[in-house]
Amino acid sequence: MSPTAPRDMPREPWRDVDACVLEATRAIPTMLSEAEQRLYHWLAARWYTGAGVIVELGCFAGGSTARLAEGLRLSGRDGHIHAFDRFRVNEAGKRQHLYPAGIPAFEGEDLLPLARCLLAPWQKRISLHPGRIESQSWSGGAIELLVMDASKTTATADRFAGMFFPSLIPGRSLVVQQDYLHWKQPWVAAQMELMADAFRPVAHAPHHTVVFCCEAPVDAAMLARGRVSGLSEAELTTLLRRARKRLRALGVAREVVPLIRASRANPGVGQASEMARPAS
Repeated sequence: MSPTAPRDMPREPWRDVDACVLEATRAIPTMLSEAEQRLYHWLAARWYTGAGVIVELGCFAGGSTARLAEGLRLSGRDGHIHAFDRFRVNEAGKRQHLYPAGIPAFEGEDLLPLARCLLAPWQKRISLHPGRIESQSWSGGAIELLVMDASKTTATADRFAGMFFPSLIPGRSLVVQQDYLHWKQPWVAAQMELMADAFRPVAHAPHHTVVFCCEAPVDAAMLARGRVSGLSEAELTTLLRRARKRLRALGVAREVVPLIRASRANPGVGQASEMARPAS
């Protein structure tokens, strides 16, 4: 199976994945939509070449990690996944995401033992990095696929860009922004607009995921230009309007509108948990 080049990607690559391939990972709890699960399979099975590693920021109990690992297994190629997460969960999170998926009740907030157990079938392909991601560092070399689901504040969005974007491979690497179209995190879209010279949107999977191809090196000047901490409401709105225009090619420009409304309704707020849903 020959890997797909970024410019040859279908606009909705997840449609090329049969639902039956999800069965091997069905028991692993995930907050991904079925389309997003298929996208992760496709990226690891059909697009990944091994030119760099796969890095995932925010994997919870390992649901998205398992979809990537199973796709990698099906590809027949070597490769490795580095999954970063705090691996902590409170009782509300257990009741909402774990117990309905059939996970037995357990004591405490430590999610790492459960993640290791669930990911055991793919353990040789995965390294887990527990703890606050922003307190860690990256020295693992080139990154071919970067999956981001942890930019819950403007500060962490800036920190993660600084940690990982310089290791992307221009012309090859993809960045999967899982929360790009989530109204609680409008700074994600703004960040990609501030770095538009380096990133081109190439695919979308509902609910909120947009995939970008890295087309130029991300250096210190690009990172400084891409900072979202401290943006005014007017600056954020301007960037989101630019994002809406760029996403017309993917047919999802309309889905940026809730982000614009949310940014206007929450001036100065840079934390997802503090965002208030705007009136419709």
